[in-house]
Amino acid sequence: MTTGKFLLIGSMLVAGCATAPRSRSARVELQDRAAGTVEAILEKDPSVQPLLDNSAGYIVFPEVAEGGFIVGGGGAQGVIYQGGQPIAFAQLSRISFGAEVGGQKYAELIVVRDQFMLDKIKSGSVNIGGEASAVIIHAGAATEARWGENGVAVVVDPLGGAMLNLSVAGQQIKTTRRM
Repeated sequence: MTTGKFLLIGSMLVAGCATAPRSRSARVELQDRAAGTVEAILEKDPSVQPLLDNSAGYIVFPEVAEGGFIVGGGGAQGVIYQGGQPIAFAQLSRISFGAEVGGQKYAELIVVRDQFMLDKIKSGSVNIGGEASAVIIHAGAATEARWGENGVAVVVDPLGGAMLNLSVAGQQIKTTRRM
């Protein structure tokens, strides 16, 4: 099965899990949570700051919920930043297939190296799937971050849960509402 079909099926499985906040208060709350997530990540690992400073932009998902048994899925609401300012809301859909069981929650920071990729994300929907390399946040983690083929680096901050996961996974980011 191609990555595109894999993500399409996964997106359908987790549809409705994460859409743009509809009310003004929910949008403000998500923006506050996203800003707090960036602060928490920088507090745990200040070496993330140069990664952000040298990027075209980044997307913050304060809480990604994921679970599965052989087939898994997850989703989250997030905020897209450009020049350090929030510019749009985003939805993350995640699907995986393989040896996995359990559930977990984590914050995810997706850093975009160049303007071309950021513009693709802002224009609609982008699959970042297996092309992105993720590092778990700890002191010095950002020095381990690698740019994927698509110019994206991912930093993950575990929030809770337990999941055994040896699977193939894909992620799709969809811009859902401009600021």
